[in-house]
Amino acid sequence: MELKDMTIDQLLERRTAIAGELDAPEADLDALENEVRSINEEIEARKAAETKRNDLRAAVASGDGEVTKTFEKEERKEMTLDEIRSLPEYVKAYAEYVKTGRDTECRAILTDNAGNITGKDGPVPVPVLVDEIVRTAWERDEIAQRLRKTYFRGNLKVAFELSADPAVVHAEGAAAVAEENLQIGIINMVPQTIKKFVRISDEAVTMGGEAFLRYVYDELTYQIIRKVVATAVAAVAGAGASSSANAIGVPTVTGAPSLTIIGNAFANLSDEATNNVIVMNKLTYAEFLTAQAAGSFNFDPFMGLPVLFNNSLPAYSAAASGAVYAFVGDLSGVQANYPEGDGVAIKYDDLSEAEADMVKIVGRQYVAVALTAPGRFCNIAKA
Repeated sequence: MELKDMTIDQLLERRTAIAGELDAPEADLDALENEVRSINEEIEARKAAETKRNDLRAAVASGDGEVTKTFEKEERKEMTLDEIRSLPEYVKAYAEYVKTGRDTECRAILTDNAGNITGKDGPVPVPVLVDEIVRTAWERDEIAQRLRKTYFRGNLKVAFELSADPAVVHAEGAAAVAEENLQIGIINMVPQTIKKFVRISDEAVTMGGEAFLRYVYDELTYQIIRKVVATAVAAVAGAGASSSANAIGVPTVTGAPSLTIIGNAFANLSDEATNNVIVMNKLTYAEFLTAQAAGSFNFDPFMGLPVLFNNSLPAYSAAASGAVYAFVGDLSGVQANYPEGDGVAIKYDDLSEAEADMVKIVGRQYVAVALTAPGRFCNIAKA
């Protein structure tokens, strides 16, 4: 019988029996020595095993014997908000949010990638793609990019100098100079909502996330910025001749397009008007070119100033008597204040025209536009 199959008592009996065999003349002492060593090792191994079992039983009885597995926590770098907004899956989720009004998927992507701080409250951030569309629309419009843009919350009151005495030289020891007479005017900028809606077919709605957002935002942003620019142009062209306590005046020169009328208007600008341009209808531009041709092209009627086009101003040929058909000045004198940021908010309506298989998408921008800096412009009107 092998040692592993013997009980402890049998092992002890065998070890005692070996002691009696040592004195026999035919005893193999080496073999008996090895057997005793093996028996002792087997006995010690069984004692150690029993001790370990007793310890484990005691540990289980006291609650310490629960076997648990521990895993090393995977270290994952959280993404920045801009990185998340650039993800293709976020673009797709945002497109679905525009279509359905449900922002669950967008917020889940934000929370999963940026922790619990980001994406739980407040409006859903637009994808970087949308920011780029809006920024590009502003940069492409040469008038829009020159306006002064601000982002103050609520109604904004902008002070301007209505009138003031000039500075004087005071000689040492001379009598004190008279107190300056300064009058301040206030422009109250009240934001209004500019809206534009487009109708698209149900087939267009099925476009992928990026294609859908580009299609919608390109058109809505372009049209809304056009209206912002037209409002800015109207603020200059519609200004009175003199300033009041709550409005800035713009001087006017009258006459037909000629080689000198731009120069006459430019002469009315203040020293603060530094980045000057000319704004007019494209048909009016043709009238100036006609005047230039009549003068054998030896004189630049535009005085080297950039000419920007906006067809919300009437063409000279169609303008009524006294109507402003162009102006010269620094467009930073017009301020556009965006209390909610300069992005375009989208509202999706798939119910009102469902019977025609059409979807209405409305774009909205909340903005106040006003002339806020005196001395920056001079209008040119038809005599």
